[in-house]
Formats: sequence, C-alpha cells, structure tokens
Amino acid sequence: MEARGEREFVIAILDTARKTSLHRREPLLSRLRDAFLDVGYEQMTMLALAPRAGVSRRTLYNHFANKEDAFRFLLRCDGDVAIEQAMAAARAQLAAGAGPVDIFVVLMDVRYADNRRRLAQSKHALEINEKAFRLARDIMVEHAATFQREVAGLIADMQAAGLLALKPGTSPADLAQMLCDGARGSNQALPPIPIEQLPARYRRLIGAILHGALA
Repeated sequence: MEARGEREFVIAILDTARKTSLHRREPLLSRLRDAFLDVGYEQMTMLALAPRAGVSRRTLYNHFANKEDAFRFLLRCDGDVAIEQAMAAARAQLAAGAGPVDIFVVLMDVRYADNRRRLAQSKHALEINEKAFRLARDIMVEHAATFQREVAGLIADMQAAGLLALKPGTSPADLAQMLCDGARGSNQALPPIPIEQLPARYRRLIGAILHGALA
C-alpha cells in the first residue's frame, strides 16, 4: 500500500471517531480488535500492530502515540458501536410490538453480552478486560452515562406509548440506572456467569426490577 494511500485510509476512518459512520470505521477497528485479541495487550508493540492494522509503522504513529492510544481508540469506538447497535435492536423490538421485558433483554444482551462473547474467543480475555478497566476507566464512565441517557429516552417513549407505567416517584432515568447497573453487575459477576446463561439472567433481573418499578 502506498504511504499516501495508507494515510488516506486511516484518516477516513479516524476522522473524529464519533462522527464517522460505522461503515467507514469498521475496517480499521476490526484489524485493531483482532490484533489485541490475538496477541494481548502486554505483548503487543507498535511494530507488530502496524502490519496487523494494514498500515506502515510511520502511518500508525501519525495517529497513535503508542499502543495505549490505539487500545483506547478501539475501546471508545467499540463502546460507541455497542450503544448504537443496542439501541437500534431495542427500538426494532419496540416497533415489532414486543413487551418491556423482551425489549430490555435484547437491549442489554447487545450492549453487554456481545462484548463478552467477543472476548471469550481470546486466550487474553482476562488481561484485556483488566487493561480496559485500568487504562480506559474514563471512557467506560462516559459510555455508561451515555447509554443510561439513551435508555431513559427509550423508557420515556415506551411510557408515552402506553407500554409501561412507572410508579410515582420513579423517573425514566431512575429505571434506566437500575436496569443498566443490574446488567453491568451480571456481566462482571464473580464467579463469571457463563455467556450462554446471560440472556436468561438478564430476563430474571429485568423482570424483578420492573416488578418493583412499574405501577
């Protein structure tokens, strides 16, 4: 690949990650994701990352100062994608006439369990998870707040459509926080909940939360 072509390829994908379409981001994201899943964080170097990303080392350094920058970029974009896909899946369920429990189970499964499924394919899963919490906690907090706002908006729409009614004193934001906290807790439970059991765990958890929050 020509140096100019490499630069144009990366710029097209990195250009303000949050504003760039998923379609344009995904080629580089897939390569970065596969690289860290295959090699792990500790053993990864910029020299090894460049060919796996499909660019020269010089081009890679034009956009990432080090592997931590590349790792954080991946986590930020993957989080953005997960939130967007989760909300789209939930709203598709809503449009199809699904009930509240089914809508929220799909929502949490796409937002949280899909990441567990992806990590499970790597022998470096524990290391990557630990590094994510250590190196990108700020990104995780930001994503958590963004997702909860989106979920609160979904709940408000469901309430307006007559699909659910909240008890007095419980707001859409309150219910969103309870649902998100519960799903995150299930995803990080110790001992870990087997991945194939996560949807059923979400269903029981969400059912219990809605029983206490709905009028």
